[in-house]
Amino acid sequence: MCAEMMVLLPPEISDQKKRQTNSQATAVWGDPAQLVLRCGVTSPPPSTDPCVSVNGVDWLAKEGKEVWTLTTYGRVPATELVFDPNVIPSSTVLATLSSAASKIPAERTCTDVSKSVDVP
Repeated sequence: MCAEMMVLLPPEISDQKKRQTNSQATAVWGDPAQLVLRCGVTSPPPSTDPCVSVNGVDWLAKEGKEVWTLTTYGRVPATELVFDPNVIPSSTVLATLSSAASKIPAERTCTDVSKSVDVP
């Protein structure tokens, strides 16, 4: 499942260029790394963390002071994004990567979506 998603990842996100990695299910943008994507992480269980839906993909958000972690919810395997929202806005990250993440079929959805966004 991750391979289908990985081939759709963009070469650049918010002026950060994609770099080569030595892992098939990992992508990194920026030098130093400003955004790290890992496909194949364990799908999170139901949570009280905020859930954001972008283009039909639910993401659980853990907002830290300097680093945010967003993980797809209801998809197996899950995809995790780690980034600094002061460098790359979360709206840009999610709008850019949700179509690729949607290649992994949803098995369930969040029951309380704090914000639902469809980006053309």
